[in-house]
This record gives sequence, C-alpha cells and structure tokens, in this order.
Amino acid sequence: MSNLTIVMYHYVRDLGHSRYPEIKGLQTELFEQQIAYIAKRYNPISAYDLMEAVVGGEELPPKAILLTFDDAYIDHFKSVFPRLEKANIPACFFPPAKCILEHKVLDVNKIHFILASVANKNDLVAAIYRSVQQNRTAYGLDPIEVYWERLAIENRRDPAEVVFVKRMLQRELPTALRSILTETLFKTFVTADELDFAQELYMSVDQIALLHSAGMYVGNHGFEHYWLDSLSEYQQRREIDLSLNFLRTIGSDTDRWIMCYPYGAYDKTTLRILREKNCTIGLTTRADIANTSTDDPLILPRLDTNDLPKSADAAPNEWMKKA
Repeated sequence: MSNLTIVMYHYVRDLGHSRYPEIKGLQTELFEQQIAYIAKRYNPISAYDLMEAVVGGEELPPKAILLTFDDAYIDHFKSVFPRLEKANIPACFFPPAKCILEHKVLDVNKIHFILASVANKNDLVAAIYRSVQQNRTAYGLDPIEVYWERLAIENRRDPAEVVFVKRMLQRELPTALRSILTETLFKTFVTADELDFAQELYMSVDQIALLHSAGMYVGNHGFEHYWLDSLSEYQQRREIDLSLNFLRTIGSDTDRWIMCYPYGAYDKTTLRILREKNCTIGLTTRADIANTSTDDPLILPRLDTNDLPKSADAAPNEWMKKA
C-alpha cells in the first residue's frame, strides 16, 4: 500500500483548567479518545517506516497513519508522550530549536496567547490599525484597508478578524515592526516575563533527547519558526542548518531526515536546499491523504487533528474512507 494519513497536532492539554482556556488545542481526554480511535481503525507507522517506504520502496501497511507534533510544547512531554507509549504508537516531534536553546517565546506562540487573552478580537484589529497608521510613512506601508481586504478572509479554522491578526503579525508587516508590535501586545495582554513563560511553555533539551532515546523521531522545524518562503536563500539555509545542528546534539540522524515546514510554507529555493542536504521527507499543512508512490516526498500533505473523530467508537469518516 502507498496511501498514508499524516496527522498534525499542536497544543494537547486540559484546556478547561489552564490559564488560557481559549488557546486553540486538543483536550487531553479527547486526545485519548482519538488515540483509541486510531489504534482501532489504523495501522500506526514510524518516521523510519515512512523513510524506508520512500527511499527503499518498502510497502506501507493498509490504513497506515503517522502522528506528528509541532513546536516542542511541554504538552507533548507531559500529556502526549506517556499516552503514546502506553498505546505503543510511534510519533514524530518537530521542535523549533531557538525556543529550546534560548528560552525565547516564538512570535507564533506570542500571537496564540495574545489571541487567547483578548476576548474581543476587534481590540487587536484596532491596535494593528493604529500601528499601521502611525508607521505608514516610516515603513512604506499600504493603507490599512488594503491589508484588510487582502487578508481578512475566514478559513476553516478561524474567523476573518483572527486570520487578519495572525497574518499581519506573522508575515505581512515588515519584520522590525512585526516584532515591536507583537512584543508590545504580548507584554500588555499576556506577561512581561518571557523567560519564565518560555520555560513553562516548551520542552527542555533533556526532555526532547529523552523522546529520541525512547524511539520517537525528532526532526527539523527550522530554528526560529519563520515562513521559509519569505526568507532569502541565505536565511533559509541558516534556519535549516541551525536546526540540523541542534538535532545532532540530541543524537537525531541528519543523514536521512524529515523537514516539517513552519506554517507549511516553502518555495523552490527551500526544496533545492533540502535536496542538497539529503532531506528525505517534507511535511506541509495541505489537507489530504499522502501517497508515497505518486507524491513528491518533500511536499507530503497532513491532516489536522480536527479532521479525525475524537471518539474511540466513532464511525469511519470521509478521510478514513479515502485512506
């Protein structure tokens, strides 16, 4: 068989009893139910099985599934890892190295917690409006209406206001202004103690090394979690190389390895660099079932956890039937 369901996860926690119940994540008990559903309906494989299928032509089992966990959250060590071990299910973990090594909160996570801390998202839209108006001349910005028209488009996960805030703070504004505005909003609405917050949010080097030594796969997710397609070739190489250096320190194989694109973003330059560096697999965020026989192995699609049922006894859904 060559069909493969790849599922991505981010936050997995007891949301109702956390300080940030509005953070977009998967409740721990629902994760347990989903794991039970997967064990009942699918055949979990490891990253190494996938790489053997791509490089060596090995057959995958029917209804093959691979679980992937992005961004090195402490949730993955405390909530996910014990449950995967209990169910004997392998998985892949993709840490952005900077947050682990330097105890810095990634801008993507600052944005998550800003959004989770502000009930009325229009307050954040207004703050961005003010910043654009104040900095238009200095940064050569477009009129704010241009950004709104282009970016404020509801998607399958977020309303228009949230999409607008994310896109403006993630990549649309110039890097320097994005950083200043995100930092200001984070300090205003979340916390001024970034070090303490980072140590609470992310796994440590030792915890990630333990995942690796326990047989879980740890792969490349860039160093600072940038949209790779927004970077120069030099910057892309730096992002990839710094992450590879980190992976070597924990013993992860960098001769045959997997790239998980931050935000699912890549371009032709990214793919050329990865091929030069013997990258075996690249994981996107495009929602579909992968096919190891026909898909380019550097741009394999992934489903979101929300695409699979969260009940052990659920009937097969459309993605299951397609698999």
